[in-house]
Amino acid sequence: MLTKETVVVEDTCHTWEDVVFKAGELLKNTGAIEESYITAMVESIEKNGPYMVIAPGIALLHARPEDGVNEACMSLYVLKNGVSFGHKDKDPVTLAFAFGAVDAQSHLQALQQLMELFNDEVRLTKLKNSENVEEALVLLNDL
Repeated sequence: MLTKETVVVEDTCHTWEDVVFKAGELLKNTGAIEESYITAMVESIEKNGPYMVIAPGIALLHARPEDGVNEACMSLYVLKNGVSFGHKDKDPVTLAFAFGAVDAQSHLQALQQLMELFNDEVRLTKLKNSENVEEALVLLNDL
């Protein structure tokens, strides 16, 4: 699911809202989600706090399928300096994965592969330190 069109390595985000918007835009640009899905991700964090920060330095951004998902999808924003989501133990976020699922089953394989990545400290550290999209994709494609 992660391709050259859906992975970015840079430091142009300064707030968690920027991160959510830009990671969502990658998916919107492929036609996989609607603008309403990005809005729903932001509103979910505003309402529920930084629960999407699932591990130190890692956010898994999402909303409900009915919020505007057209097809199962995922994007990754690698943030060189990290961004605070307001999580006292797991900030700053340096890897922001955004994903959309059309139903409860369609994203399970992608999430399983992400769990493999999250359990591989060496690969995860290399991904966090990626200098460009190509380098990040090599690490992701080895999963």
